[in-house]
This record gives sequence, C-alpha cells and structure tokens, in this order.
Amino acid sequence: MTATLQVPAKTRRQVFPFTAIVGQEEMKLALLLNVIDPKIGGVMIMGDRGTGKSTTIRALADLLPEIEVVEGDPFNSDPHDADLMSDEVKQKIDQQIPINTVKKKVQMVDLPLGATEDRVCGTIDIEKALSDGVKAFEPGLLAKANRGILYVDEVNLLDDHLVDVLLDSAAGGWNTVEREGISIRHPAQFVMVGSGNPEEGELRPQLLDRFGMHAEIRTVKEPNLRVQIVEQRAEFDGNPSSFGEKYAEEQIALQNKIVKAQELLPSVTIDYDLRVKISEICSELDVDGLRGDIVTNRAAKAIAALEERTEVTVDDIRRVIVLCLRHRLRKDPLESIDSGYKVRKSVARIFGLELEE
Repeated sequence: MTATLQVPAKTRRQVFPFTAIVGQEEMKLALLLNVIDPKIGGVMIMGDRGTGKSTTIRALADLLPEIEVVEGDPFNSDPHDADLMSDEVKQKIDQQIPINTVKKKVQMVDLPLGATEDRVCGTIDIEKALSDGVKAFEPGLLAKANRGILYVDEVNLLDDHLVDVLLDSAAGGWNTVEREGISIRHPAQFVMVGSGNPEEGELRPQLLDRFGMHAEIRTVKEPNLRVQIVEQRAEFDGNPSSFGEKYAEEQIALQNKIVKAQELLPSVTIDYDLRVKISEICSELDVDGLRGDIVTNRAAKAIAALEERTEVTVDDIRRVIVLCLRHRLRKDPLESIDSGYKVRKSVARIFGLELEE
C-alpha cells in the first residue's frame, strides 16, 4: 500500500514539515513509534521552552496519511473496525443501512489549559433527554480526538483529575459520560502527547507512569545547528509553500514508511530471551508494576517495524528502553544521577554491552 501525501489546499494552513525539523531525535522517535503502535500509550515531552515541541507534534499530525471516516459522524468512526465506531454507526451496520464514508486528515486536538471536564468529555442535555426521550449528547474534545492525536501543552499545570480522565480514555479507548442516570459512551482512541517545562513543576509519579514514553529535550547548544534552525524558520515564515515543496519527497517517503510499519507490526516477533532480559532490567531498576515491561516490548517491535524488520534485536531494545523506563524509576531527592543513565547502565550490564555516555 503506497500512501500519497495530499497537496495542501490553498485554504489550509501550511504546517512546518516533520522531515525539516533539526535535532530532537528522541522526541521524533517517540512520536513516530506511538503513531505506528498507539497502544504504547502516548508520550510525555519534558524540556526547555521554545524547543519546538508543539511545532513537531503539529508536523507529525500533518504528515500522517488520511483516514477513512463515516461521513457526518462526530467521532471519526472507522467504517471497518467495531472498536473504533460509535454505537450509532454500529447499529446502522448491524441493520445493513448503507453509510457514506469520506477521507479526512488525522485530527490533532489541542487541549487548552482552562478546559473544563464537560468541554473535554462532552455533555448530556438532561432537559432534552427527559422531555423528548432522546440521548442528546454534545461531543467534547475526546470525541474529536478519536483516531487522532490529543496534545496537552503544560500538562503539568493541568488539574490532576482531568489528566486522569484523559489517561483513562487513552488506555481504555472509550469515553463514558454519565449524568442523572443517563449514560453515553463513544470510542476515544488517540495518541496522547503531553508536554511541559520541569521548572514549572513535575507531574505526579502516578500520572507520569501512565504515559508510555518520556522524552527529554534540551535547547540545541551547537551554534551551527542553532543558525540552521533560525534560517529554516525564517525561510518557512517567508514562503511556507515553497519551503514545503523542498521537503515534499522526504515527507512522502516517511509517510510511506509509517504506513508500511503499521502493516508490518503484527508480524514482528521478539525472542523469549530478550523479553526475559527486558523484565530483568525492569526488576533490577525496581520499576513498579508491569507497564515498563509491556511498553518496552511494544516500542522495540515498533522500531523494528519502522526499519522494515520482523525480528527485534538487542539494539532496538537499547534505543527505546530509556524512553520507556526513565519516568518509572523511583526518585531519590538527594540523588544527582540522571535516571536515563541508570537505565543505560543496567542495559549495558544485563546485555553485556559497552556503556554509552
């Protein structure tokens, strides 16, 4: 299956191309792996202000191939997958009522900091439900984000209860709204991406652990790279269409690579000995629960699929395990050792590799 990158309509706002982004390899890899396998559980991106976090996430959403959705459905229902369709669409299909489908860009939904639970989850019009006997539901941001990307900037400043609601939906794939004995549910499967600046406060460990991966980004220090980034941005702002054309081929190649990886993923295997070693590392690092083991296995398979291989190697594990485990380590406030270094040290010992600095 070959994807075709849609030429942006003149009315659509031009987005900075994903393949043009310089540096921040850790963040880009984590995002790509979550798109290949959304069950990894999302990405938490922590780092300095002005390092291109939201630019990269918008670029990723723009890069993704269009998806087929049921026309006029507020939940972006998939006409072929029961887990990704609303009850209404399911009912129509069961009753063999014909449905129209359209192609649509993958949605990237921005969650504003001041959003209320009603705005996020949706609301039920109780009055209408009682007087007309219909379930009058006003969909929220989770409905819009189904089969897309939900981006929460400054997630560490968001109310803990709201973060919990978002993570519950992302993990379960459904959003349920209950008011006065009336219950409505709809599919809500999305890649959750949170970003924040550690100086403004950390996310509670219980919530941090719910994110599949944790990428750390730093301001680029090398002067040549900084100049390149500034020049690129100026060129894009000056003429977005011409800048986008320069990267069109690379964009199409990466888009095709993502589609191939998604198709190849179910065939990727990971040797039993490697799975044991992953669990040995998690155990040695005293990681609570089994999320770390599960996510590392999934991420290693996704990176193998991205590189068009069907067997996971030790190198695949080495490249993803820090992203999967660094935020699950218990923090000792008096310890100055970086959690990523601890993970690398454990990987080097258990796999008999040389420790990378």
